[in-house]
Amino acid sequence: SGPRHVAFAPSGKLMYVLNELTSTITAFELDAENGSTKEIQSLSALPPDFSGANTTAEITIDAQGKFLYASNRGDNSIGIYSIDSQSGKLTPVEWMPSGGKDPRHFEIDPTGQWLFAANQNSDNIVLFRIDPKSGKLTRTTELSDIKSPVCVRFMPLM
Repeated sequence: SGPRHVAFAPSGKLMYVLNELTSTITAFELDAENGSTKEIQSLSALPPDFSGANTTAEITIDAQGKFLYASNRGDNSIGIYSIDSQSGKLTPVEWMPSGGKDPRHFEIDPTGQWLFAANQNSDNIVLFRIDPKSGKLTRTTELSDIKSPVCVRFMPLM
């Protein structure tokens, strides 16, 4: 399936693996005492009506552990999932167009209010406002003419 990236829930009890080649997300319970994992769910990272070639790229969880985000290169979207607080299972919320081609990376800013999506093959970074209640994204602005952006990082002020 081509595991690409991993995101850990703030609780430290859940781990989500983004599988690049199969465009899936696999959820695991973590047992810190013995270092074991137990698969609890595997689901598509793509909208149900998508057909065509796709690979996934980035995965992250918001600071409250309520929402998971995953990017799709092919569908050119960011999938939004709610995380069940009891089971850790994911439920799709929506797929938001990334505003460009091949969203290679994205990052949530330190305030948790904004998501910056780097679209590698359209030379832009698109800024989205995050709704704290639904996890949904609203496109707000775009930074253009940024040659092949592949990563967005926020650095702490010294």
